[in-house]
Amino acid sequence: MRFGKKGKLSPRYAELYIIIQMIGQVAYRIELPPEMSLVHPVFHVSMLKKVVGDPSLIVLVETIEVNEELTYVEIVVAILDRQVQKLRNKEIASMKVLWQNQQVEEATWEA
Repeated sequence: MRFGKKGKLSPRYAELYIIIQMIGQVAYRIELPPEMSLVHPVFHVSMLKKVVGDPSLIVLVETIEVNEELTYVEIVVAILDRQVQKLRNKEIASMKVLWQNQQVEEATWEA
């Protein structure tokens, strides 16, 4: 999981970082803090944004606890909704789950 993102793309970004060097036409080396030393500092241009318009969408590095495998455990905060999908021969129950580092609009449906 990259910077607290799970599954599909989310309109959320990590903190603001300084670009140190442009590598080729599509990659940039950015300056990362010491607590993110396990993350490779070169990113593709599609992963970077020049301006973040809403400061509430920025995830602070202190809230991300990344281990050596560059993963972390998602914690369920609340179950917002439940539904049952009926197929021909079976029923699939799913719940709308709010995760720890997400806002209500970013809750996901889980089986």
